[in-house]
Amino acid sequence: MHRLRTMPVEPRLVPRFVAEPPQEPLPYGRWAATLERHFLGACDAIEPGEDDLGDPGEIAFYPDRTWHGRTFVPATAMTSNGFELFGYVSFRPASEEREPTEFDAVADYTADTAEANPDWKLDLCDEVVGSWRGEAGRTASMTLVWGRPLVAGGAVVTGELAGLTVDQCTLVEERFTLLAPDGYRGDTLDCALFDAKGTELARESLYEDDDDDEDEDPADEA
Repeated sequence: MHRLRTMPVEPRLVPRFVAEPPQEPLPYGRWAATLERHFLGACDAIEPGEDDLGDPGEIAFYPDRTWHGRTFVPATAMTSNGFELFGYVSFRPASEEREPTEFDAVADYTADTAEANPDWKLDLCDEVVGSWRGEAGRTASMTLVWGRPLVAGGAVVTGELAGLTVDQCTLVEERFTLLAPDGYRGDTLDCALFDAKGTELARESLYEDDDDDEDEDPADEA
């Protein structure tokens, strides 16, 4: 007679690798101009308060990721006054019958840039784009993360939740995009950079170290 198992086989039931890997090269030409128009429109809608953002410079686009029937293309741009604009353009992807449709764009800004933080090893931006409901009603924030390594030799960036790899992206022109669960059961997302041999070169959290204990809910611990 076999004894029934009382513990789940998988202790961390979370969505992994839910987004399609990048399908297209980084935007260029007319397609880049289309995305730029939508992104700058979202930037124009930013309310900076007393900050004078200045004029946006060249826009850098990041690898596309498709999830839940929408494709997300992140973007960043430095302004003439030293702020960074960041956000994404999303749309219903093209098919054999139609061009991309239902464009939407999100943008914000920050003064906390890589140039002002020489100790950073990864320059990260993130935006929550949805949610996932797990065990006992707990919810993970499905988060788009994009950026670039600030150390040389990298090949792949992963997103890890409680030590479990939940997404990864090969660098494309030294840029990457992840789409992964965050803030689930008290666990928050880390991003790690690896070289082509699998050696870890850098690791950054989406959160300040001092905030980790404050954000953790003891009731959500494993």
